[in-house]
Amino acid sequence: MLEGKKIATRESYGNALAEFGKVYPELVVLDADLTAATKTSIFKKAYPDRHFDCGIAECNMADIAAGLATTGKIPFISSFAMFVAGRAFEQIRNSIGYPHLNVKIGATHAGITVGEDGASHQCNEDISLMRSIPGMVVMCPSDDIEAKASVKAAIEYEGPVYIRFGRAPVPVINDKSEYEFKMGKGNILKEGTDVTIIATGICVCQALEAAMMLKGDGIDAKVINMHTVKPLDEELVIESAKTTKKIVTIEEHSIIGGLGSAVCDVLSTTLPTKVLKIGINDVFGESGSASALIHKYGLDAEGIYSKVKVFLRDGF
Repeated sequence: MLEGKKIATRESYGNALAEFGKVYPELVVLDADLTAATKTSIFKKAYPDRHFDCGIAECNMADIAAGLATTGKIPFISSFAMFVAGRAFEQIRNSIGYPHLNVKIGATHAGITVGEDGASHQCNEDISLMRSIPGMVVMCPSDDIEAKASVKAAIEYEGPVYIRFGRAPVPVINDKSEYEFKMGKGNILKEGTDVTIIATGICVCQALEAAMMLKGDGIDAKVINMHTVKPLDEELVIESAKTTKKIVTIEEHSIIGGLGSAVCDVLSTTLPTKVLKIGINDVFGESGSASALIHKYGLDAEGIYSKVKVFLRDGF
C-alpha cells in the first residue's frame, strides 16, 4: 500500500486558488453555497472582494461567470460535480462552451467517493457530459501536486476548462523531481511490456498498487497517469497499445463516455486493440464510506489486480 502524506484534491484546489490569486489579480471565484465543502473558502478568506457566493443557483452562477469572462476576468465556478456539471449543463454548454469563454469549472465531490451522501450526490457522468461540449478541456488530477498544477494550467489556458476534484484524501504520488505537468500529455509512472494500465484521478494510486501486485505474479504492467481526458494524449495511447497490445483503463466514473470511451475512440480508428474498461458499470452508486464503495465497485488495488488477471487470462 502506498504510504505517506494524504490530502483531498478539493483541498488542494482551494489552496491553489488562494496561491495563484496573488499572481493573477483578474482571478475571481464563484461558489454555490458550498464554500466550506469545495474549499473555495480559502480563497474567500484571502480575497473577500473577489469571491462571490451565488447561493444554491448553479445555473445563474455559470451565466454570471460567462459575463465576467467577457470583461477580462478569469472566473472559476465551483460546486459539487453533480450540481455544476449536471444541473448547470445547459448554461455551461450555451453560455460558456458555445462562445468559448474563458471560464474554469472546479467540480468537487466527484464520483462515488462522495460516500454517505449517496447516489443523488455521486456524479459518475460528469466527464462524459463535459467531454461532449466542443472545445471544453477536461482534467482529472490524481493528487495534491497535480491538482495545483491543473489549476495553474487552467488559468494559463484561454478557453473553458473543467477540473474534477475528489472529497476523500489520497496519497501524494507525483512528488518526484522529474515530474512535469503538461495539459493534454499523460505521464508514464511505470514502464512495462505485458499490459498498459491507463488511469485517471484518484484511481492512479490504486493502479500503481495493482501493478506492484501483478509484478509479484510475473506480469509487467505499464502504468500511465492520464490527468487530461480531453484533449487526450492520443500519441501515448497508440504507442502503448503497439508495445503491450493490451490496454486497461481505470476511472472513478461510468465506463460510458469517460476515459475508457476516449481511449477506445482513439484505438478503434487507428489501432484496433482489445480494451478492458474498469469503472462504474452503468449503475448508480449507493450510500457508504468512500473506502467501502471503492472496494465494492472494484476500483481499489485488489479489485483492479483481480480484473486485470482475468482479462489477461481470458481476453486474448
